[in-house]
Amino acid sequence: MKVAIQAVLWVVCAILSYQIYDSINGPISFNKTKNERYAEVINRLKVIRKAQIAHKDVKGFYADNFDSLVSFVETGIFTLIEKRDSSYLEYDRTYRIDMLREVVVVDTLGFVPVLDSLFKNDDTYKMMSQVPVEGVDSKFALKADIINKNGYRVPVFEVKVSKDVILHDQNQDLLKQENETISVDGVNGAEIVLGSMTEVSTNGNWPTIFDTKQP
Repeated sequence: MKVAIQAVLWVVCAILSYQIYDSINGPISFNKTKNERYAEVINRLKVIRKAQIAHKDVKGFYADNFDSLVSFVETGIFTLIEKRDSSYLEYDRTYRIDMLREVVVVDTLGFVPVLDSLFKNDDTYKMMSQVPVEGVDSKFALKADIINKNGYRVPVFEVKVSKDVILHDQNQDLLKQENETISVDGVNGAEIVLGSMTEVSTNGNWPTIFDTKQP
């Protein structure tokens, strides 16, 4: 009987020791995995942002799907221009004298493929739509539109992915806390988001610490 009781006590001690270890190490492991995956996702979002800004510069609006965006990167052309101030004399019939007119002259210097300019020797743009998390077969949600802002029609876009997708295999209680936590040095909310459908922005909702991790 004494041996049986000792065996039970050893089992109980082992269980309690594991629970204590897990309560301490669990959040540490979760945060390590979270930050590593967030960094990968954010770097992928920066690739999307670079392509979208180029798309807007060339076409005047953002792409609303990844097929169009990838196609643009592969076939789009940047026009290189130079702007310079100039002036000339023009006869003014009202004052009956030659008046100096100032203008801006735009010279076309050449053309450069978007692919060579932005992604030379780098084919990461082909995987822009994919969420870069092992074991996850999900794509970023991409939207784009033209909105009215202070009387002007302006292009906007938004790309986002749920934290539930990024951290799909992690402790669900810690994931719930992550989705609800608001912090100045964290990614607030239940999603990682780039851009906005209501504001003119190409920023993300992540803290600057993740910008220092960009290669």
